[in-house]
Amino acid sequence: MSALNKISVLGILALSLLSGCDLIKMKETVDQEVEDRQSVARVGDQYLYIDDLEGIAYEGMALEDSTERTRAFINNWIRKQLLIQEASTRIEFDEAEIERKILDYRYSLMGYEYQSYYISENLDREVSDEEIESYYEENIDNFILKQNIIRAKFVKLPNGAPRIKKVRSLLYSVSDKDHEELNAYCLSFATAYELNDSIWMTFDEVVKNSPLAEIPNKVQFLRKNKYVETEDDLYKYFLKIEEYRISDNISPLEFVTEDIRNIIINKRKVELAKELEENIYERASKNNQFEIYN
Repeated sequence: MSALNKISVLGILALSLLSGCDLIKMKETVDQEVEDRQSVARVGDQYLYIDDLEGIAYEGMALEDSTERTRAFINNWIRKQLLIQEASTRIEFDEAEIERKILDYRYSLMGYEYQSYYISENLDREVSDEEIESYYEENIDNFILKQNIIRAKFVKLPNGAPRIKKVRSLLYSVSDKDHEELNAYCLSFATAYELNDSIWMTFDEVVKNSPLAEIPNKVQFLRKNKYVETEDDLYKYFLKIEEYRISDNISPLEFVTEDIRNIIINKRKVELAKELEENIYERASKNNQFEIYN
């Protein structure tokens, strides 16, 4: 007897143990549950019910956003059902193969969830400066700049801002008091500003939405200019460059520190995943939990 037939027989035997009244009550309950479900869409003989939409919109979401998300889900469901029904009329499917793939995906998903849990419980996210520097030196050819970068101060002010002439002297000053004054001034009047000249930034990002963004030869500009003032009809722009690096050269360590930190952490994740798989395999091998037949 096939496994399917065995299941069918067992099902019949189990049902035969129920009284006739119980069977009638069960059928009435199921029919009532189906009847009570409110459908929101139909494709052929497949229905999407309102309880299938639970969790699509979260509590506190704006009504317009909730409606849009729900509408998108329903439309997506309809498209998928239409595709499935079209496919079923065009080609012949191996149902057993489909079920096998579903099972493979289910097991893969379960394994991935446990792997993610194991990594989150065991991952060390602390990365020392020594590790970062060591990785940088060992892989320095991987850190070639794709853009021009600068350490600089940049201020964008409306033409009508007060005491504009004082900005230059504040930009050049090295005193903490003047730096605090410049910061307070920019906070009150500047449209955009960057005063931390100890960090590396891409040149294009710093000068975007300014006449400096239209410079045709930016490499030549950086080589020839340490301080620039310019303006347009609405704003005045101040740029004081402390240091620059040209694209296609080696990136300074400070500019790629966070990238290296993320690389090291991701490498640890991969190592933990391998460690988990190896530990499970070794433990199962010692406990004779699996066999390989020749």
